[in-house]
Amino acid sequence: MHDTRLLPSVLLAGCGKMGTAMLEGWLSQGLRPSVILDRHDQTLPHPHRHIRQTEELPADFIPDVIVMAVKPQTSDSLLHQLTRRFAGVPVLSLMAGRTLESLSQHSFAHTGHPPAIIRAMPNTPCALGVGMTGLYAGPHVTEQQKHDCEKLAGAVGKTIWVEQESQMDIVTAVSGSGPAYVFLLAELLEKAGTDQGLPPHTARELARQTIYGAGCLLSHSTLDAAELRTRVTSPGGTTAAALNVFMAPDAWPDTVTKAIQAAVSRSEELAS
Repeated sequence: MHDTRLLPSVLLAGCGKMGTAMLEGWLSQGLRPSVILDRHDQTLPHPHRHIRQTEELPADFIPDVIVMAVKPQTSDSLLHQLTRRFAGVPVLSLMAGRTLESLSQHSFAHTGHPPAIIRAMPNTPCALGVGMTGLYAGPHVTEQQKHDCEKLAGAVGKTIWVEQESQMDIVTAVSGSGPAYVFLLAELLEKAGTDQGLPPHTARELARQTIYGAGCLLSHSTLDAAELRTRVTSPGGTTAAALNVFMAPDAWPDTVTKAIQAAVSRSEELAS
């Protein structure tokens, strides 16, 4: 019998940045014996195994979930091989822009089984167990398969299900790419601090800890972001002076809206 304290076993195809982030989180939580398929060397604790090609798959191994974390443009042949070998095993796709229709049409045409696909969009903080993953289940996914995939995603952070597949493009733009926006903010705060005369190491520490602390406060508070902002903004004070610049008509509100739209549009382009 499976040890219910452990996460479902996976066949993880692809150990790039996102695949590695997820794997690190899963290993820290406890994972049933799994196989990692990647052409680069991987050091894994026992009993997990690394292989470089599908021909090396252990004969006695059947995963609970196939996790596709390879580049979308190289996925079709591999996914077809895996789903033919493991018919009926659900697929958790981390590939941005690959729709259910695309995955089904190109990878499941000859299996004889309706595809059980769940699309997921995690982000890199999953490596520390504080990620955010958006999920969308295809029509042939069972409740148990949803549970297994949500358990994997939930082991490395928070999860949220969307009702329409098109919303995954927005998830990609907001949370999938979101960490990069925060890193940019840290970068700009640090530069502004040094431009004003702070030593680089001081500006860096101030920027990083401020973003970390504000994120913790936001995460633990029941107040929305706008209310938290208002509470730390004294009329006529230094914070208000900065926010007046940030919130000018052509400044942050407009820029963020345009940036998210650009990311959504690019995700839609990848899907087509």
